[in-house]
Amino acid sequence: MSKRLTTQEALIFVMVMASAVDNMMNDKELGRIGQLIDVLPIFDGFDKEKLIEVSRRCADILAGPEGLDIALEVVRDTVPPRSYDTAYALAVEIMAVDLCIRPEEIRLLQMLRDRLTLDKLTCAAIEHSAVARYRPA
Repeated sequence: MSKRLTTQEALIFVMVMASAVDNMMNDKELGRIGQLIDVLPIFDGFDKEKLIEVSRRCADILAGPEGLDIALEVVRDTVPPRSYDTAYALAVEIMAVDLCIRPEEIRLLQMLRDRLTLDKLTCAAIEHSAVARYRPA
């Protein structure tokens, strides 16, 4: 990758990976990515016009040999450790939006957790909060 990512771009990579891992990027997931960029303080100042470009950069990496491993390394090396839990939470948020978590999504979460050396208790709390937010009435 020629140009180093910003933290915001790396977090977008996480959301794109979360949406794409099951080969079914749907409108709900894509819409939620846009909403999160609009409302979360970590994305303050991000030029939303760059979203498609950043998403394509991620897709290009994922399409290459060992793409998922490379993308995860890029995320780990770019996102500051204090925001690793934020990256994990963003992945969970995108996966939860369609109310169906698939095995490949669970595997990505495991890989992300391992790559970012997040403890299981933190990850369980993030996952449980998503379940609570998206639980139907």
